[in-house]
Amino acid sequence: MAGIIIAVIIGCILLTAAVVVLRACCLKPTAARDTKVELKTDERSRTYGERLAEMIRRETVSSRFDSDKTKFYEFHKVLEELFPLVHQTCEKHVFNGSLLFKWSGQGKAEPILLMSHHDVVEATGEWEQEPFGGKIDEEGRLWGRGTVDTKASLFCIFTAVEELIKEGFHPQGDVYIASSCTEEFSGEGAPLTAAWLKEHGVKLSLLIDEGGMIMEEPIGGVKGTYAMVGVLEKGYGDLRFIAKGKGGHASAPGKNTPLVRLGQFMASVEKKDPFQSRFNPTVLEMFRRLTPNMNFGMKLVFANLWLFKPLLIKLMPLISPPGAAMLHTTIAFTMAKGADGLNVLPQEAYVTANLRFIPHQGTDESIDLIRKRAEKFGLQTEVIYKDYPCPVVDYQAEAFRKVEETVHEIYPGVGVSPYVMTGGTDAKYYKEVCENCIRFAPLYINKQQYESIHGLNENISIGTLPKGVDFYKKIIRG
Repeated sequence: MAGIIIAVIIGCILLTAAVVVLRACCLKPTAARDTKVELKTDERSRTYGERLAEMIRRETVSSRFDSDKTKFYEFHKVLEELFPLVHQTCEKHVFNGSLLFKWSGQGKAEPILLMSHHDVVEATGEWEQEPFGGKIDEEGRLWGRGTVDTKASLFCIFTAVEELIKEGFHPQGDVYIASSCTEEFSGEGAPLTAAWLKEHGVKLSLLIDEGGMIMEEPIGGVKGTYAMVGVLEKGYGDLRFIAKGKGGHASAPGKNTPLVRLGQFMASVEKKDPFQSRFNPTVLEMFRRLTPNMNFGMKLVFANLWLFKPLLIKLMPLISPPGAAMLHTTIAFTMAKGADGLNVLPQEAYVTANLRFIPHQGTDESIDLIRKRAEKFGLQTEVIYKDYPCPVVDYQAEAFRKVEETVHEIYPGVGVSPYVMTGGTDAKYYKEVCENCIRFAPLYINKQQYESIHGLNENISIGTLPKGVDFYKKIIRG
């Protein structure tokens, strides 16, 4: 009898192994695997590059601690010089340095909004090229802060509208262009713009903001070129965890002082994450589209999530922190303060943490979980700021399909995949005026250019600009 049981177990193992291998072998590579984006440095791209360079040379670093908007109004003058027809034709609104243009439609089509912010982060450190010099090198790369994040996509939006106006085109529905000067610190620009739209009864059928872009090997082990289209943006929160004690002289320390309890708390969170990981529908669809072009080892796993999902949830933080961030609420400890003296025990100390909330374990539930963990170490929790996950855009709905079809027209052979935005965008403020907020910039960038966002040596290839302009033209025409 025992022999029969062992034989059955071995048979089940072999059958399962056969199914796993067969499922992986049946997934044939798609066209995206062998597709390369060829960027031409021709007259059109050089003209575009020189015009974008004028926008890059105008420094627009934003800060929540600086209310002076002079530099942004100076940047607006550059836009007016570069895009005169937009300014002559469209209705313009300014919200303390943030912009909204309305190009009135001639028909009954529903309105759309194309947006990209014009503020940038600081450009510290040693750059290969001056960060606000706007230099185009011999390889056709335009250098400068804001080239990728996000003046290039803003340039393409304005250029698309400028050229369509020049061609005599009239949109069937209203076309809006929005650009805030406060995106980098989640300031008032986008909320004021969204409030104006709501007040005027505008209901958008489609909004396209910054987000994913077009890259080769978007995830390690996935061969090919993909447009990664953000359809889910996590909620955002800043919390402060406070520890109190008696204080005193450092020469006679007691046990469990405020800083020690804070350290124990942080170590506890890192050792045992309190948040639940789950493969949400967006992530499942992303892997469904990427799996055919994975190397065989990865394909064995991702083609058989029915079997390996629990294991992947455990291993994903080790394999890919960005991938793990798509599965759960994340917490990152960011700032700390203790005593003001080197030999003083603090009566009060604190650490702050930045959280990004996943929809299946939203803002309030996640805060409650981390608050209970903090209480075990005698800590108080203060919510500095919180907002909620955005509505998820249906990748089977018309808005996503429109973007997908346009990508295929402009970039033949490139794959398109929905994905989870782990960072934040201005689009989160438009929930009440649009159900289809797509986070995607239609520009090809390489790995170095992606890593330069908020880092050193930000640059973009000017050869991608014509494709970006053509993308927005087709969206407007459509």
